[in-house]
Amino acid sequence: MKVLFNCHVPFMLAHGGAQVQIEQTKAALEQIGVETAYLEWWNDRQTGDILHHFGALPEETIRQAHDKGWKAVNTILLSENCNRPRRALLWRRVLIRTAMAAPLPQLLRPRFHAFRMCDRMLVALEAEKQILVRSYGVQERSIRLVPLGLKEPFLKAGPGPRTGDYLISHGTIAPVKKSVELARLASEANVPVLFVGKPFAAGDSYWEQFRQLVDNKYVRHQPHVASEQEMIGLLQRARGFVLNSRFENWSLAAHEAVACGLPLLLPDLPWSREQFGD
Repeated sequence: MKVLFNCHVPFMLAHGGAQVQIEQTKAALEQIGVETAYLEWWNDRQTGDILHHFGALPEETIRQAHDKGWKAVNTILLSENCNRPRRALLWRRVLIRTAMAAPLPQLLRPRFHAFRMCDRMLVALEAEKQILVRSYGVQERSIRLVPLGLKEPFLKAGPGPRTGDYLISHGTIAPVKKSVELARLASEANVPVLFVGKPFAAGDSYWEQFRQLVDNKYVRHQPHVASEQEMIGLLQRARGFVLNSRFENWSLAAHEAVACGLPLLLPDLPWSREQFGD
């Protein structure tokens, strides 16, 4: 069996958790003896058995994969959908079902039909599974839950001395994580927060807002770490981990923090309750 991985977002334009998830999924399959490769769109002689796509997968691509005898597997992240208020979820469900039922030409059909065409839909949370079933009409037998996993160094790290005077928040500096808002809260509360991460683009206006808030006292910033061990060291010295994201659906950073023995300050959302209880 040979699995071909594909993603429409180039990593050099949008680094982050998706890149880690794809690379580590590929590596894990290889460790158990499954042949893998990245889909070479220019190579008309490439062979495979399963197309594993991350992100929105067009219907036409699924049909083409099926015509070649391949299976189509789609890993999708349903962040905003899962974390909307209950009334907004219900309203959105009605709109999606109405749009999917409308007799539109194929070119105008909403992309949601692709979810039902895939041989397997892979999601990380039960909350995401319920969205696929209730809103998009995907059969439960076609959905599998594959939780995110941690790399071995984090699993072996354990608690540290927690001798630092800061909370830590690591990840891309971006609106989805509300980094600017968290930085302002840190300044107003006189609580040091160390942000570890970089923006998608240095010229981004949101990044400029964040950069102006860095005072190296309450708002501290480290753009990158040289190794996983350095990241583990920063976590083990921190007093706790904080995330301010409204719509992020699963924070791998939060699990890394837990592995290093940190208490968490998380938004009250379906994913955080599903993963960490009350």
